[in-house]
Amino acid sequence: MKKNITITLENGHTISCPAQTLVGELLPDAMDPVSGLPYLGALVNNELVTFGYTLDIDSHVRFITMDSTPGMQVYVRSLTFLLAKAVKDLHPTAQFSVEHALGPGLYCEFEVDGHAGASPEQAAALEAHMRELVDADCPIHRQRMSYIAAINQFTRNGQDDKVSLLRFSNTPKIVTYVCENFSDLSTGPMTRSAGPLRYFRIIPYQTGFVLQMPTCDSTPDIPDFTPSQVLTNTFQEYNQWGRILRINTVGRLNEIIAANEIRDFVKVAEALHEKKIAAIADQIASTPSLKWILIAGPSSSGKTTFAKRLAIQLRVNGLRPVTLGTDDYFVDRQHTPLTAAGEYDFEHLHAVDIDTLNRDLAALDAGQEIQLPSFDFVTGTRSYKGRTMQLDEDQVVVLEGIHSLNPELTPGLPDSRKFHIYISALTQLNLDNNNRIPTTDNRLLRRMVRDHRYRGHSAMRTLEMWPNVGRGEHTWIFPFQEEADAVFNSALDYELAILSVLARPLLSEIKPDQRIYAEARRMLEFLSHFIPLAADIPPPTSIIREFVGDADFDY
Repeated sequence: MKKNITITLENGHTISCPAQTLVGELLPDAMDPVSGLPYLGALVNNELVTFGYTLDIDSHVRFITMDSTPGMQVYVRSLTFLLAKAVKDLHPTAQFSVEHALGPGLYCEFEVDGHAGASPEQAAALEAHMRELVDADCPIHRQRMSYIAAINQFTRNGQDDKVSLLRFSNTPKIVTYVCENFSDLSTGPMTRSAGPLRYFRIIPYQTGFVLQMPTCDSTPDIPDFTPSQVLTNTFQEYNQWGRILRINTVGRLNEIIAANEIRDFVKVAEALHEKKIAAIADQIASTPSLKWILIAGPSSSGKTTFAKRLAIQLRVNGLRPVTLGTDDYFVDRQHTPLTAAGEYDFEHLHAVDIDTLNRDLAALDAGQEIQLPSFDFVTGTRSYKGRTMQLDEDQVVVLEGIHSLNPELTPGLPDSRKFHIYISALTQLNLDNNNRIPTTDNRLLRRMVRDHRYRGHSAMRTLEMWPNVGRGEHTWIFPFQEEADAVFNSALDYELAILSVLARPLLSEIKPDQRIYAEARRMLEFLSHFIPLAADIPPPTSIIREFVGDADFDY
């Protein structure tokens, strides 16, 4: 006789049910009565699970919809799975891969019979077929099979990217998801059927198409597609680098590490970075009237190291750069803007003392000497320690900070004398063709490792702060990226193998009784696919050194 267990729901109600009850059997309804959105999965003791998860201990259960971060993760993962099936159904020989985020959508490469790009008719047919699967509510089954059976199946189906990813795994059982005749590796929970996946559009774009979908905040509405030429050009350039390096998946990276070819790979990757930095410096030097080099980008994009390396290349061009950081112009802690939840909003534009910054910039532009401030992040106060700055006629100022592309930061400087640079870590590395690594994960891991090493922060604190960081980026940084005169992608295809070594112990400290546990488990799962790489591999001037330590630069 099965023992009974106690289930506590989010509203505090408790249910007594037999052990081995499936989570889905507790669903009161398929839709959330407040939002009207379909339930997609559940958090059981803060672990993200499918409706087929078996309850065998007393548990807290919270059903999730796509207006939450874990719910949106389930939705995106399931929707891209359905898209991959639709491509396979309609175009069995197509070359298809999910490449990267583009606004609220995902850009996908698509090639059929040597023709790159989706025609309007092909995009409409793919969308129509996906909607047929949604209307039929086709089941999506979670399936476990032996390692050997999985390898044989993916080999038969020509899914070499899956075989490559599994090559360095020795897990006895592999989890896959199956819908009709299509299967794919599991990278996390999916919906139990296609029925809830009705909010999307497919839009032809470049050499593929965009899978447009809602955001957590817009759900269920789908935002209009707004092309980003800056991001598109940057990813196209980075994809070309991937072709130079002959890599686009984690499986391929693992093969390079296992073959002991990683040192040469790192040299080429770093040389591509240096070549791009030198090209930006050449672009600046070709316009003698430029005085202010403004560098902006989201958290942990490597702005500080980039600014220092750019300064060296500017010197090669005969310029005399000096560096100024907006972080030293933060307002004292008690004057920092607050979020809606009453927390300090360090991403807000007015976390910077704009008046004092612009007074100093105007004085520098007039050839006057200024007193340089220093901000103490521990005490939350700005002070002056006798440092001064005065510009000579042939000097240029490199001003680095997350708001540097925002015209409101430097309204007193003439636009004709500014040069705007946008920097971010836009990884083009995928787990496999259908399962991408979000670019935000790259930056989050950098910040997690750096904050633990230099600020004594736990991984839990970094993860808890990250949503507010993301909101700030969407408000204060991303809207201005199209203003950039140059873009630098700071991602390095090998860095996640290093960050995985340093981040996994930190993430493992987060336990099931902590609300951020599901996110920690998700990241640990994706990091488990990387062969470890030692942190002493990168050169001391590498961008990644800003986060893992032992850099040649002072920070």
